[in-house]
Amino acid sequence: MRVGMYYSNNDVRLEEMPKPKIEAGEFLFKVKASGICGSDVMEWYRIKKAPLVLGHEATGEITEIGQGLKKYKVGDRVFVAHHVPCNSCRYCVAGNHTACQMLHTTNYFPGGFAEYIRVPAINVERGSLLLPDEVSFEQGTFIEPLACVLRAQRAVQVKTTDTVLVLGSGISGLLHLLLAKASGAGRVIMTDINEFRLRKAKELGADFVFNAKEDIVTSLRGVNENRLADIVIICASAQSVFNQALNTVERAGAILCFAPTSPGVTFNIPVNDFWRNNIKILHSYGSSPSDNAQALELLRAKKIEVNPLITHRFPLANIGDGFRLMVESKESIKIIIQP
Repeated sequence: MRVGMYYSNNDVRLEEMPKPKIEAGEFLFKVKASGICGSDVMEWYRIKKAPLVLGHEATGEITEIGQGLKKYKVGDRVFVAHHVPCNSCRYCVAGNHTACQMLHTTNYFPGGFAEYIRVPAINVERGSLLLPDEVSFEQGTFIEPLACVLRAQRAVQVKTTDTVLVLGSGISGLLHLLLAKASGAGRVIMTDINEFRLRKAKELGADFVFNAKEDIVTSLRGVNENRLADIVIICASAQSVFNQALNTVERAGAILCFAPTSPGVTFNIPVNDFWRNNIKILHSYGSSPSDNAQALELLRAKKIEVNPLITHRFPLANIGDGFRLMVESKESIKIIIQP
């Protein structure tokens, strides 16, 4: 079968490898659509494991069923999570599934940028969801990223009185915009240095958009009754964005670190100011099986419309072009690979 083999962001090759063989309790599915995630192009994180087949936002159709598996059948349309928790450790029991050691060690093979994926039994059991007729293969590729956004916003509990400021209007920022609006946030304000992304944010319902090179504090106060933001969501990895978050959060507000920085990056927190003003700093990584199921229901019910986020589609043979567009971050949002 054909795969997109990752060597670096600028070197993703179409290669051949044997079609995986499945065992009892497993299934094989033919990939129909697989999204390129921002984390796929975090080269500092990926290149140390290269060469490998990336891709974790895959949907497809089951083509083979392992012995003893009754829940699924050949022809079923599915989404499968690449990481799944144990559901029994102290972290899972406390609701912290993404801190589970098993979640960090499980995966399917070889990755979403392949013609076929072998799904281990544990991923079949805890990470597989049937796609309803209302959800296309392409829409299904948004289940995992939307689930991550759901988990993150649950931590900050968006209210109708809140002004939400999203720093970064890439795919994760725009999903935060859509979910915050669907949750009834009072105002959602987006920033970016890319005018294409700012236009897209406005089209998708942002109340205000600002170029991140502007004086965001002044701009924010100008449209928000002279107040800062109740919730600031960081969706860009630049250190300057983290520093900007410190200056744009309102008293009794919260900063949500959704995007990571490169390793070793630190920034200074005005601890006394945060103590006196009751400001929280939170973070969120990944999603759990229940988050994935909730994300699928939001897509099925059309409460979150993701089709406008898809800007490019490439066959597997041109996966290198998709990665280059993703790295350039000019006039692209969601890029879908169709093996």
